[in-house]
Amino acid sequence: MTKVVFFKSGDTYWGFEEQGHTGYADAGQDVLCSALSAMTMLIINAIDIAYASDVDYQIDEETTDIRVIARGALPDYESDEQKRYAISGLIMAYFYQLSDLI
Repeated sequence: MTKVVFFKSGDTYWGFEEQGHTGYADAGQDVLCSALSAMTMLIINAIDIAYASDVDYQIDEETTDIRVIARGALPDYESDEQKRYAISGLIMAYFYQLSDLI
């Protein structure tokens, strides 16, 4: 089973961590795991490229654990309020997307 923990400060989502395998099918054949990976990479690329903000991420290829930190969602790291809102909103949308699956 995959466990996802979101990092939040007040109403601001600024990162998340995914641990474990979904267990829907064998590794390499699991469509749920692929969906999580695709959504995660979309978030990383959107923050990095579309919003031109630094995003720190680590992917453990053996365990499939992923950690994503987007400090650009926080006022201490990003002065542009619209950019902070967009980054946090993207992570928040992922939270609600996953909430719909359970």
